Amino acid sequence: MSRRPARDDAAPAVSLVQGAPRPFKVPESVLVVIHAGRAPDWHVLLIERADHPGFWQSVTGSKDTPGEALRTTAVREVAEETGIRIGSTRVRAAALRDWQLANVYDIYPAWRHRYAEGVTRNTEHVFGLRVPRDIAVTLAPREHVASAWWPWREAADRCYSPSNAEAILQLPRRAAAGA
Repeated sequence: MSRRPARDDAAPAVSLVQGAPRPFKVPESVLVVIHAGRAPDWHVLLIERADHPGFWQSVTGSKDTPGEALRTTAVREVAEETGIRIGSTRVRAAALRDWQLANVYDIYPAWRHRYAEGVTRNTEHVFGLRVPRDIAVTLAPREHVASAWWPWREAADRCYSPSNAEAILQLPRRAAAGA
């Protein structure tokens, strides 16, 4: 059995994903529950992953660098994955709320190659984003193939990720606190 040599910390932290060198993912991410409507008629936007048909989720994404602010990550990921611009005339910057909730979970083995060797856990920070229900959604086609608005309880039932489902189930309490 061969052992991998210890990583040289001076070497760039890269992985080969689809043949091209990329920096390893930072094991800290955001989950943004995008919702519309008023109590008790909240609807939640879910997007279906291109690489896993049937895998519905809220917007998620890792920090680009360890020093990137979580709010910056959330704003960037929402724009990249849905085309929704936080801070625009339709979606005020204040509509993005940090729920002060963090989930720590094991990274699925199928995705561990995206992280540095030995990284097996991720910390996910939860945000809520209230938007107008008629807002246009433009998906990143390499990442997602469909989007849909569902009543909040049904949206929670459709999520593949348990932490995503739990975050959606907290919407009534979190939305009321941010009103």
